Amino acid sequence: MFIRQWRRAGQFFCLFSLCLFLAVSCGRRPSADTAVSPSPGAGGGRITIGTTQKPRTMDPADNYELAASYLHYNLGDRLYTYEPGTANLKPQLATALPKVSPDGLTYTIPVRQGVVFHDGTPFNAEAMAFSLRRFIENKGKPSFLLGDIVDSVQASGEYELSIKLKKPFAAFPSLLAFNGASAVSPKVYEIGAGKFKPNEFVGTGPYKLVQFSSESQRLDVFDKYWGEKPVNKGIDVQVLTNSANLYNTFRTGGVDVAYLSLDPDQIASLKDGGTKGSWQVNESQGSAASYMVLNTKTKPLDNPIVRQAIASMVNRPLVNERSLKNQAEPLYSMVPTTFDVYKPVFKDQYGDGNTEKAKQLLQEAGYSPTNPLKLEVWYPSTSPTRRLAAGTLQALATQQFGGTLQFEVKTEDSASFFKNVSQGIYQTVLLDWYPDFLDPDNYVQPFLDCTKGSAATGCQEGASQTQGSFYYSDRMNQLIAQQRKEQNPEARKKVFAEIQDLLAKDVPYVPLWQSKDYAFAQKGVNGLRINPTQDFAFWTISK
Repeated sequence: MFIRQWRRAGQFFCLFSLCLFLAVSCGRRPSADTAVSPSPGAGGGRITIGTTQKPRTMDPADNYELAASYLHYNLGDRLYTYEPGTANLKPQLATALPKVSPDGLTYTIPVRQGVVFHDGTPFNAEAMAFSLRRFIENKGKPSFLLGDIVDSVQASGEYELSIKLKKPFAAFPSLLAFNGASAVSPKVYEIGAGKFKPNEFVGTGPYKLVQFSSESQRLDVFDKYWGEKPVNKGIDVQVLTNSANLYNTFRTGGVDVAYLSLDPDQIASLKDGGTKGSWQVNESQGSAASYMVLNTKTKPLDNPIVRQAIASMVNRPLVNERSLKNQAEPLYSMVPTTFDVYKPVFKDQYGDGNTEKAKQLLQEAGYSPTNPLKLEVWYPSTSPTRRLAAGTLQALATQQFGGTLQFEVKTEDSASFFKNVSQGIYQTVLLDWYPDFLDPDNYVQPFLDCTKGSAATGCQEGASQTQGSFYYSDRMNQLIAQQRKEQNPEARKKVFAEIQDLLAKDVPYVPLWQSKDYAFAQKGVNGLRINPTQDFAFWTISK
């Protein structure tokens, strides 16, 4: 369902990529200097976090950017959250996983007693129902996540919530862990389209927001928090103007933690400093996926043999090395390794840089040095990583195929690029995907589902049309619907296996890499761990 964000949040992702990969000023490669002690102002039991992420709003019903999401994670609670470092759901404001009706439409959820909001208002099922209804009805940027699925939300008891869905959706509890679905005080907020409070957050989390601007945020410990108490005395977030400033501020001890965003050279330098004991390196497997879209509606990519040839020639380890300095992991399915349903179908079917197989398939499709396959590879102009990935693919084609396969690399300004993807203008594009919720459905339905189309016309309306592949398969649509209804985990896993097998056969996308996330902490800072959602708990950090 996150597919619709390309139009809504494409600008954010481009800016995010730009921040992530900006070079150090004047092109100078950073050195792994030893850090000095943090300044006295950073002490007193408070933790200072440096970042380049500038929040647009703190209203959870309107935030659809990473810049505020990880703050919401620490300021608010949701019905469900994830076990630290995993994609395994656990109750948070709920006291148990939902009871699901036989038809898969009604979810009954017991909620926690003895919880209060930051303003002292008691929490109960009606307050949670209010928060979810507000998320949907205020029509903020992420409202469709629940609005497309939920039919009604009501308190069926003082501490019992009843949610009715429009249609069965087995991954629904994971949606309730989305940071925007936090409980908010009904005395502070109101329901109504566009009625947002961008400069405040009044929830039930372990911290309360006491100061907010786009340049800095101050979080104090909430002394009436129901759950695990923070081991620090509060958090100060400092927003730096660019990655070079973040790098240098951390390296000279100006912040305790550096997170989001540093470019690959800076990460490599800080990793080197970590091996020398200058500071600590926190590396974790991320959940973002990067991939190549193949427009199945345009010639020659309407021929599945041609798409299979492209899948065969891609060398993921080489792309990872040249584009990201090995700061990612090769990915062999659109479903990442985060989930136990992951199946490395592209590795099994095509391998990496399988030139001989690619040549054989191209020959079968009628291509040769005298009749070459020419393809355009497009990427957004603000993404240096994709520029390097496109260049690597182009070089591979030139060096290995003797003129039979020729890539022409092209770029477009971000606004035009994300608008044009769904118009079918491009043959192939390089994109990345940041999930809304941790369930394999969020890597399948937004890419492969099509609500209107046919095998002859391709997808005319639906997820794959928005992604630019225009892929249509009756069988794939059936499998997606089946896994969305299936409540049995083992049966659902089998459906995902078939989905991935069909993906590798039809090749509307070629998966490239899965992200790694990095945070750096000064010596003496303890308890920092990044989750697959790119969040981390502030309350476990001490120094």
